[in-house]
Amino acid sequence: MTHVTSNAPEGTPNWVDLGIPDIERGKAFYGPIFGWEFQDTGAETGHYNLCLLHGESVAAMMKNPDESATDFWWDVYFATDDCDGTVERVTDAGGTVVEPAMDVMDLGRMAIVRDPQGGQFGLWQGRAHIGCSYVNEPGSLVWNEVVTPDPKAAVDFYAAVFGHQGEAMSAEEAGGMDYTVLKRPDGRYIGGVMGEPGVSGASWQSCFAVADADEAVRLVREGGGTVDQEPVDSPYGRYAAARDPFGARFQVMKPAPEPAG
Repeated sequence: MTHVTSNAPEGTPNWVDLGIPDIERGKAFYGPIFGWEFQDTGAETGHYNLCLLHGESVAAMMKNPDESATDFWWDVYFATDDCDGTVERVTDAGGTVVEPAMDVMDLGRMAIVRDPQGGQFGLWQGRAHIGCSYVNEPGSLVWNEVVTPDPKAAVDFYAAVFGHQGEAMSAEEAGGMDYTVLKRPDGRYIGGVMGEPGVSGASWQSCFAVADADEAVRLVREGGGTVDQEPVDSPYGRYAAARDPFGARFQVMKPAPEPAG
């Protein structure tokens, strides 16, 4: 468990949010799976609903403003000390800007961008709101990875933007997948790059820790979601892949115990 009380180092995933057509149905689905309570921040923020764990925010959801939208996804944000400067590095490295840097009241400064293969992610320069208050415990973020048709280009892009270092896993370590782990300059692992030649574009996917992956899958089905990958054991924990009732993808994992010593 990590209780976060200050802004995370630059390039660290520090927030996730979701825009969906029906907030109440979203709460009813995610609440039992992750043990979340919810706080509506009011009309001024478009009824942005904070997802609370131990009374503190770990994620958020809001009504998607596009009434015609048919695709929905969790947006992951990365910490930045200078949102505008990071946006400039994104475009210099071949990425594009979806929403330019803007202040969100006194909470922080944000932008939404895409990597050259189309992987969308956010930038968050925290002020009053630092991002996720808990990570790596049941009900909070534990991992994020970008699935992309060009993993080498992705590794080069995130190195240029955040200084991430890529560490390729062997086929045996990665279960036959093309997988590269991303590290911050200080050596801390923060996410991964999965090469999938058949996908039409890149997308970031978030994984949430749970106490019991099998129970989480049961609750997904009970809540009207679907399961793409049944629970399976790995060296890193027991995990599964699912979609909520609106089709937004996410993963759940009961992390493996930390090595003794």
